[in-house]
Amino acid sequence: MAGLRLAAIGFCLALAFSPSAMSAPAPPASASTVDPAAVKALSDMSSYLQSLSTFGLTTETSLDLVARDGQKIQLDGTATYKVRKPDAFVIDVVSDDWNRRYIYNGREFTIVAPKLAYFATVAAPATIRETVAEIQTQFGISIPLDDLFRWSGPDGLRGEKLQSGYRVGEATIAGVKTTHYAFREGEVDWQIWIEQGEKPLPRKVVIVDRRDPANPAYVARLNWVLNPPLTDEDFAFRPDPDAKRIRVILQQWKGMP
Repeated sequence: MAGLRLAAIGFCLALAFSPSAMSAPAPPASASTVDPAAVKALSDMSSYLQSLSTFGLTTETSLDLVARDGQKIQLDGTATYKVRKPDAFVIDVVSDDWNRRYIYNGREFTIVAPKLAYFATVAAPATIRETVAEIQTQFGISIPLDDLFRWSGPDGLRGEKLQSGYRVGEATIAGVKTTHYAFREGEVDWQIWIEQGEKPLPRKVVIVDRRDPANPAYVARLNWVLNPPLTDEDFAFRPDPDAKRIRVILQQWKGMP
């Protein structure tokens, strides 16, 4: 009996400290409430990102894929960024199954599939923000965390598009004190953890697609290098000797390994 009592106590303690036993912070009283303080936090973050002429960034990401039976399968990966505003970036996305390199030098945009030894290059507009928008519209190519480039632009504030937004609380992300906010925008729920203090950097982002009943999520943890020295050489593309340039509709690359 004593063993059973101890087991019961252990079970109660486990339940008391389990995440499911913890209540989530209450959302606004109205589903359409947007807290002005939450919008100001986004605006302050955007203004700070605009002040950076260059940055380096490494993200640790998780992406939910939904199987035909509705089960969610989570895939992990990393992405590294070198960015020089307003007209250059290199982004490397690496996972066990899917690698891509995106290069923009102010004149051309290049997408590289290293495992396939293929690349394609197209003429591009004069700025990062125009290029990100154009390749999405014309070729169906989405740059990972393209919100970074919107947030760091003059129209980075997106408060008018929000259906709801509020402060969830405080959290420590990789040793950094942050403030946690939750927003609803169209068919997407997203959360952001913004560093406290003089450098309001986004440290974690969660995006949930509500169009799918399974609510698949994308999660990214962000580690920053501020104002690194970057030159044109950092954004030069030199294909490997065995790489093949292809002339196809770039949307056909989606889903290839």
